[in-house]
Amino acid sequence: MKHYKLHIEGNWVDTDTKFEVLDKYSGEPFATIAQASHDQVQAAVRSARKSFATTRLTPYQRYEILRNAADIVRKRRDELAETLVKEVGKPVKEALGEVNGVASNLENIAEEAKRITGEMVPVDSNPGSENRMSFTLRSPVGVVCAITPFNYPLSLSTSKVAPALAAGNTVVLKPTQQTPVSGCQLVEVLLEAGLPAGHIQLLLGPGSKVGEWLLRNPDINFYSLTGSAEVGEHITRSIGLRRCAMELGSNAAVIVHKDADVKKAAAACATRGFYNSGQVCISVQRVLVHEDVYSEFMTEAKAVAESLVLGDPSDPKTTMGPMIGESEVERIAEWVVEAVDEGAVVVTGGEAKGTRFYLPTILGNLMPNMKVWSQEVFGPLLMVNSYRDFDEAIRAVNDSIYGLQAGVYTRDLSLAIRAAREIECGGVIINDTAYYKVGNMPYGGVKQSGFGREGGKYAIKEMTEEKTVVLNL
Repeated sequence: MKHYKLHIEGNWVDTDTKFEVLDKYSGEPFATIAQASHDQVQAAVRSARKSFATTRLTPYQRYEILRNAADIVRKRRDELAETLVKEVGKPVKEALGEVNGVASNLENIAEEAKRITGEMVPVDSNPGSENRMSFTLRSPVGVVCAITPFNYPLSLSTSKVAPALAAGNTVVLKPTQQTPVSGCQLVEVLLEAGLPAGHIQLLLGPGSKVGEWLLRNPDINFYSLTGSAEVGEHITRSIGLRRCAMELGSNAAVIVHKDADVKKAAAACATRGFYNSGQVCISVQRVLVHEDVYSEFMTEAKAVAESLVLGDPSDPKTTMGPMIGESEVERIAEWVVEAVDEGAVVVTGGEAKGTRFYLPTILGNLMPNMKVWSQEVFGPLLMVNSYRDFDEAIRAVNDSIYGLQAGVYTRDLSLAIRAAREIECGGVIINDTAYYKVGNMPYGGVKQSGFGREGGKYAIKEMTEEKTVVLNL
């Protein structure tokens, strides 16, 4: 069984306390990780601070390192995918897709390291400033703390660490206890790619301890989190006047209008609703279908859901793996029972399969106050309601505490533009589901889905400070 250590002050550091990482399908441990102490957390931040002050990389050096990292990820593709299969429970095809996406994202961010620019400011247009010239510079914030979740551990660690490094910062990475190995492997990749050892620190341990110690450390300049709204609120209350970017919860909605390609929309909604067992913040959760095509949509979506193959994620035939833990299966089961008691109708699924799986489930006849509709499910549930009027559908999408991304299927350009303008989300995807994301697009939410943006140059901008320079000529 492989053991993974902390990375502090340029060294791999072991600890007496170890934590077992479970294979989410078998339930058996497949790796162990060290557990950081309070002193080690402080040492890691000091090392990141020292490396930031003493080892400044040029934009081209940052580009080279991240470009090398992309090549290494591709060389280690199968190994990295196997880790995702084991620690997350992803079907192997999904795992390979995540690894390929990471390599592409590293390439995108590498290029952006060479494109960090300020802008000219026309101060000479003001009376009395005719002989002045002004421009802005973008400077790295300093030490970035990246806190990552279980569902896309390699991809989300990369989407935080890579832009932080591209911007010229140093990083302290804190992966979740549930899926930490991918983060460990990312650190290995970056060091092999030529990153100065002090530029990346790796801390392992529970958020209740290691995470809290990081929040209290005054030498961290920026926090980047993907997690729940509750955790995001706790972090913002804890760090005071320091900057952060929060990618938080969602109950992503999709509108399917009567003029849409209904069969295509239904297949996409069902597929993306159950991808990664529904454990994705932009998984399709709520679907609003025009009443004229509701029956057609339900027939197709039901067929897709029932065609999914649950089982060993290492088997290429498997299309849906286990949930992250037994407690999550139990929670989803409780939510479905509660919804049915309140009047929801089970179209397909609606029960657990063993202790690690919950059947792909479609529910109809939902009410706005039902937990499965109003809260973030984060499981293999697809809720579908009908609507008569397009404005009614937009109001239903917006009737949420969340606002990450939404999808709209329509052939009517005016309706599409109206939806793009009026839907209260960080992203509106036309003729696709809410589940669309690539590495060089701005990605983030509004309301309780968070603030700040990830993705290429947008993440780099978050992790730099803008400085105004004025020349008195």
